[in-house]
Amino acid sequence: MRAVIQRVSAASVTIDGQVKSSIGTGLLILLGIEPADTEADAEWLCKKTGSMRIFSDEAGLMNLSVQDVGGELLVVSQFTLYASTKKGNRPSFIRAARPEQAIPLYEKFVAMLSAETGIQVQTGEFGADMKVSLVNDGPVTIIMDSRDE
Repeated sequence: MRAVIQRVSAASVTIDGQVKSSIGTGLLILLGIEPADTEADAEWLCKKTGSMRIFSDEAGLMNLSVQDVGGELLVVSQFTLYASTKKGNRPSFIRAARPEQAIPLYEKFVAMLSAETGIQVQTGEFGADMKVSLVNDGPVTIIMDSRDE
C-alpha cells in the first residue's frame, strides 16, 4: 500500500462540477493499493499517518500530529501510484489492485484511519473522474509504502 501524504491548508475533491469533499488544515492522502496488500498494510499505514508529526509547534518545529492541531483528513484513491514507467512512454498500471480488491481495502483504510485518529475522514469517490485541489502547506509531502515497514 502506497500513500502520498500532503500537509495542506485546504483541499477538496470535485466530481462532475460538484464539490464532494473539502477540508481545511490537515492531510490530503493519495492512496494506492496493489494486489499483495492486506488489512495489515492498511493498519500499519493508518497508525503511521495518524501519528506522524509534520505540523509545526510554537517553535516552528515539526512536532505535532494532525490530531494535535485539530486537523482534518481527506483520502483519495490513486491507482496511478503503482504506474510502471520502465518501457515506452505510456505508463502501465498492471501493478495496481483491481477494483474488486481495492475498494474494500480502501474503505477499510478510511474506517481504520478514522478510528485511529478520532477524525471523520472525508473521501473522494473510488473510480470517479475527480478534480483534486489543494494548497500544500510548506510544501510538506511524504511518500510512504507499507513494503518499507
